[in-house]
Amino acid sequence: MQPIRILIVDDHPHAREGIREILEEYKEFLIVGEGKNGLEAIKLTEELMPDIILMDIQMPIMDGLEATKLIKLEFPYVKIVMITVSDDVTNLFDALKKGAQGYLLKNIKSHEWYEYLRAFAFDEVPMSKEIAFRILKEFPQNKTTNEKKTPLSTREVEVLQLVAKGLSNREISENLFISEHTVKSHLKNILSKLHLVNRVQLTSYAFQQGLME
Repeated sequence: MQPIRILIVDDHPHAREGIREILEEYKEFLIVGEGKNGLEAIKLTEELMPDIILMDIQMPIMDGLEATKLIKLEFPYVKIVMITVSDDVTNLFDALKKGAQGYLLKNIKSHEWYEYLRAFAFDEVPMSKEIAFRILKEFPQNKTTNEKKTPLSTREVEVLQLVAKGLSNREISENLFISEHTVKSHLKNILSKLHLVNRVQLTSYAFQQGLME
């Protein structure tokens, strides 16, 4: 298996060094570059084409939120994980709406970084219940639509509904009695059909279209 190529973007040298030390313990990860602001993140993404960007939120010149938005427009298949010292979901929710696919707290233990990023690389990280609740509040279900119009198949709608409830790929497979591989295939098809990039946007779609029971 090819190593997972990671770009680290943080304006604090000690933070970048700490993240590098954690990830270099594991042969699955390859640090391909480091940046200290959003502009550098965009430039390095174009040059290095990482699989995953670990993006700080608060940075000078251009913050992580704006950089995330611009990178996802140009490179939609690059995965972005926001790294933060706070679990306040306000900035994280904004980042996820701009296309980021997940977040990590800087103070978690080394093995938790490994487990999260490895699962993240293989699209196996469920959305947090806090983020799902924010989406529920921001996008109240559309109850006026009697006839639900969606390009998705019946099975894809079932997968989408479980994603919106915060279930992991494994939990979805158990609920629908299908393999995790099949779940991943359905998710790729759903994202492609809807032109969306992450679970947050899928959940927003589900509520906006009145697909949640």
